[in-house]
Amino acid sequence: MTEPTAKVSLDSAHFDAVARQWDENPVFVDRARRIADGIRTAVPLTADMRALDFGSGTGMLSFPLQPQLGHVTLTDTSPGMLSVAKEKIAAWGISNMDTQLLDLTATALPDERYDLIYSSMALHHVPDTDAILKTFHTLLDPGGWLCLADLDQEDGSFHGVQVEVHHGFARETLAAQATRAGFTGVAFSTVLEIVKETEAGTRAFPVFLLVARR
Repeated sequence: MTEPTAKVSLDSAHFDAVARQWDENPVFVDRARRIADGIRTAVPLTADMRALDFGSGTGMLSFPLQPQLGHVTLTDTSPGMLSVAKEKIAAWGISNMDTQLLDLTATALPDERYDLIYSSMALHHVPDTDAILKTFHTLLDPGGWLCLADLDQEDGSFHGVQVEVHHGFARETLAAQATRAGFTGVAFSTVLEIVKETEAGTRAFPVFLLVARR
């Protein structure tokens, strides 16, 4: 009998280990640029908006958006990623960004409320999708915007079936979950495709941008 494949978790230690090289990957840089463009197209950004970047990593998505926003809080569970983000904020003399080591799935919610919450490729790392959507709804002020970029549902080839993550999301299912959490006007667009080598050969994985209002 074949032994079951051991599951692997991509925890904060994994991201700590790769933080220093993260911004050197041109695929990640291009991905962030395309998602930022999608957010700008979908949301009328203003200089008085308070934004939360969920699973921010080194802030690759937030730095292109920061000039059009009032304040941006970068949140992540990886101290290594946030350390790189802090260094970039200081080096570039940015005054309207800060970082918070924060796990919204396990700790008390902050007192702050936001006009915009966005994330890039973070949702599939959260075990309880319904719970995090409800948390986002709580953290947004009425009329606030939610923008989530992530993978369309796939067969596990993106990370490997042994990795403990959601293997993307079916758009209709995720839209229903967002609606149950209290969001309205849920809409999707495809912002890019990630091309990767898999065991079955080269494959393109579509990335959606979900946009909704509180």
